[in-house]
Amino acid sequence: MASWHSIPLQVLYQVLGWLTFISWAISCYPQIILNFRRKSVVGLNLDYKLLNLTKQTSYLIYNASLYFSTAIQKQYFEKYGFGQMIPVAANDVAFSAHNVIMTLVVLFQVAIYERGGQKFSKSAIATVSVIWLIATVCFFVALPDHSWLWLISIFNSIQVCMTMIKYMPQALTNFLRKSTDGFSIGGVLLDFSGGVFNYSQMAVQSIDQGSWVNFSGNVGKVLLSLVTIFYDLLFMFQHYVLYPGKKAGAWPKANEKTRQPLICPSSIDVTDQQIKGLKKSSDLSLPQEV
Repeated sequence: MASWHSIPLQVLYQVLGWLTFISWAISCYPQIILNFRRKSVVGLNLDYKLLNLTKQTSYLIYNASLYFSTAIQKQYFEKYGFGQMIPVAANDVAFSAHNVIMTLVVLFQVAIYERGGQKFSKSAIATVSVIWLIATVCFFVALPDHSWLWLISIFNSIQVCMTMIKYMPQALTNFLRKSTDGFSIGGVLLDFSGGVFNYSQMAVQSIDQGSWVNFSGNVGKVLLSLVTIFYDLLFMFQHYVLYPGKKAGAWPKANEKTRQPLICPSSIDVTDQQIKGLKKSSDLSLPQEV
């Protein structure tokens, strides 16, 4: 296993790694707090969180397996060279484990808070079901030859695919509602910071080793950073440029026309003299008794 050539770069690598963990870990809380305060998840797309659970679980399986399993590490070195470093750090494992738990917390909030009639879509449920079916089949394919590196690379590919599609329902929801109300922008800003720190961490490792193998050896981590940055920029554009301060479902302010009563007062403005006149005319029209 390779060692670090520069102590400052090694320290910077660790700092960036834990900054990534802190940013991505804390990014879960603004949405949870917002849901708790509103006692509602209206504005948060449910499919986004369902797809995210599959993504985070797949990423946890990949990170934990490569970080803790010596058998998988041996297969990694045999493929990429014993002079390389494994592209997974402790903060990656901590982050993915934490986010699985936080995603489950949000899904619990979905179950108990006001949803505004929103449900998980059939397409999202079908997508998740198919993905886990594929993962199960791959497990039994890898089992005879103990192709564990290949298997966890499948989970890494799954998390990349889920990262690419999981944000789409939320972006579409914001577009259709013409608002980001109910979707925490604080979480987006922290998520964006985590993506930048994560990519920078890999770059520091490559600079120290004089090799970009860790990028090709962990394409999932690279794409995770880039896709996250892209969608977070989209969400920021929606929040600050397209729909700044817009509250979805807010009633428009009443204008002068809508403030008028259904029956105009002038149409029933009858004086006492007119009422007396009507009474007299009605009395005269009655037939006299004989």
